[in-house]
Amino acid sequence: MYKYDVHAHTEEVSPCGHIPAKEIARLYRDKGYSGFVITDHYHERYFDSLGDIDWDDKVNMYLEGYRIAKDEGQKLGIDVFLGMELRFTVSKPNDFLVYGFDEQLLFDYPKLYEISLEEFQEIKERYNLLIYQAHPYRGKCAVASPDLLDGVEVYNGHPRQKNRNHLALAFSRQNNMPKISGSDAHIIEDVGRGGILS
Repeated sequence: MYKYDVHAHTEEVSPCGHIPAKEIARLYRDKGYSGFVITDHYHERYFDSLGDIDWDDKVNMYLEGYRIAKDEGQKLGIDVFLGMELRFTVSKPNDFLVYGFDEQLLFDYPKLYEISLEEFQEIKERYNLLIYQAHPYRGKCAVASPDLLDGVEVYNGHPRQKNRNHLALAFSRQNNMPKISGSDAHIIEDVGRGGILS
């Protein structure tokens, strides 16, 4: 049996993250996980905060947490995958967890946050990506059309947010959608609060 967390943030990239990327790999290994996905926040505010520099430089800065965690994971024998928590400017505050891409996609498609979820479908289909809505009932979030999603995060382990996971689970069941669970780890105590088994 394999255990993976599909929603985790690093201190190096996510402004709200407080776990160094090198340490997060050790923490997940110590919690008995087979691996985890770095889903640092990908949105306009983050990239604007990097200043007036070349897009490739911004992407390299965005990938820093993932690259450090992956390198440490290889040393520790734990899988580390690249994902992102994407927020489209036109649909904020909704967040979407994207899986199945490599680093090059981020260089080839600048400022993904400037398009819409509907426009993202072309990229998703071209590269066979998966997109799940994260914590769809948190705060002012609104559920996206099931036709635009591969699934929904029905359990978000972030203990300092009102996630209303029961509503996400009911929505997924009503629409017969695949489900995922993630820790949404931002601080050390969050690690291991969610995940999937296979």
